[in-house]
Amino acid sequence: MGSALPLGEAAPADGTLPAEVRVEAATPFGVYLHVPFCRVRCGYCDFNTYTSGELRGARQDEYADTLLQEVALAERVLGAAGPLRPASTVFFGGGTPTLLPPGDLARMLAGVRSTFGIREDAEVTVEANPDTVTDAVAAELAASGVTRLSIGMQSAVPHVLAALDRTHDPLNVATAVDAARGAGLDVSLDLIYGAPGESLADWRRSLESAIALAPDHVSAYALIIEDGTKLARQIRRGEVPAPDDDLQADMYELADELLAGGGYDWYEVSNWATDPAHRSRHNLAYWQGHDWWGFGPGAHSHIGGVRFWNVKHPAAYAQRLAMGESPAAGRERPDAEARALESVLLRTRIREGMPIAELLGEGRHAVASLIADGLIDGTAAVHGQIVLTRRGRLLADAVVRALTD
Repeated sequence: MGSALPLGEAAPADGTLPAEVRVEAATPFGVYLHVPFCRVRCGYCDFNTYTSGELRGARQDEYADTLLQEVALAERVLGAAGPLRPASTVFFGGGTPTLLPPGDLARMLAGVRSTFGIREDAEVTVEANPDTVTDAVAAELAASGVTRLSIGMQSAVPHVLAALDRTHDPLNVATAVDAARGAGLDVSLDLIYGAPGESLADWRRSLESAIALAPDHVSAYALIIEDGTKLARQIRRGEVPAPDDDLQADMYELADELLAGGGYDWYEVSNWATDPAHRSRHNLAYWQGHDWWGFGPGAHSHIGGVRFWNVKHPAAYAQRLAMGESPAAGRERPDAEARALESVLLRTRIREGMPIAELLGEGRHAVASLIADGLIDGTAAVHGQIVLTRRGRLLADAVVRALTD
């Protein structure tokens, strides 16, 4: 959820979807709840988040009630477009959701449950900073219906955390994992590689530390320098080096090797799980093109082929809802060509891949050369599927270009 909203047409003040859009009861429905608060803005972060000094007219202690007004609006909008569907997944992201009291998160979740319903087997995730997770917090989240905690570990090496402006104590990662386990929650650890000054040995240490904690799921993302961030300015001034592409490639290969050795299978370019049951079903819904409604400032939604996104600042978001208006700032409905490109972009990232039969003619002609270059699995291709090799995952963007040009 970057800082810049996409271009698109204006969204109607009442939030209604185009008249011809109908939601399908069989299409899974996910809920994303954005909590845009952080104690400190990390130097690499381009997400729509705010420290206390940046809120200007918005209050954290009123946020849960404000967001629930959007839940009520979504009930009206979706009810006019088809049957209301219970949520298959719910994801609290941020920001730092656990900066809010657990009771506020519980009220938001209860609002989703009373409005749409939540499937009995739903995956309900909360992102958390390690410093904010205690036994009491984890227990209260579990009692509210949360099933999974995604802990922002990022690194086990202090100088790497400092380069990222991460302020948590690395020792608190283990404390947070223990608290989550004690409450019966599944655990995911998030890692970032390629920070200024991070060596391959540093990255190995972080991976080994994460594996030793035996989470159910690990995400490992290459550091991307986003325009407008503190880190981008530091690199432009020559204060710190830019990420090294070759080193990041080595780091990715090391992650895949060590995680595989630790019992984790890759299922998406940057994600590994102990077994299919512990894959992030919420994120898979994005990659598979399901429906979801994103609640909160700057949150994005996808319903029946229509994409829309909310105003960014929490104060503007609250003001729209207080006036009885939709917080949506804009929307778009991609045409068939754009949807086909997006399908290739997203579905080639996951282990199941995508059927070769769904490629357009030129894309099909590229398959043989991609196999010869070691980017696509030849055995899977014989069975009609595009599945990336490890090298293909490193060059996923190039593969997509070849399949869509």
